[in-house]
Amino acid sequence: MRIYLDNCCLNRPFDDQQQPRIRLESEAVLLILNYCEIGVHEWVGSDIIDFEIAQIDDEVRKGRLEFIKSYVKEHVAVKPAVEKRAEHFEQWGIRGLDAYHLAVAEYGKVDVFLTTDDKLLKQAKYHKREIHVRVENPLTWIKEVDGE
Repeated sequence: MRIYLDNCCLNRPFDDQQQPRIRLESEAVLLILNYCEIGVHEWVGSDIIDFEIAQIDDEVRKGRLEFIKSYVKEHVAVKPAVEKRAEHFEQWGIRGLDAYHLAVAEYGKVDVFLTTDDKLLKQAKYHKREIHVRVENPLTWIKEVDGE
């Protein structure tokens, strides 16, 4: 299965683990990344992920994310078709880099786009008939995939 994880997912294991939701989502993300590492799933990355990681000031976090990113199997570049689709998403209220993440996921023909961003999840569910990729929270998705 082809998976796209946005930067909210990639950063989740480095967030404050005191909150149960964050801890559970972190475990889900780490399990998904492990599945990608061993070839169960294929992780599709993008120029947008690269851009966001490059903006991180914390050099330790940035280094960890750069290492994790080494497991990306396919990289989707931002092309005019992606930009046009992102502009379309922005008209729906999906703003900025979220619109670009979603557009590259569609363009890369992934099976599922994973995010921990509640606002993006809500917007994607509202527009699910018009979005050509499934959008899910990593914890919800891994429970389904693992049959729990």
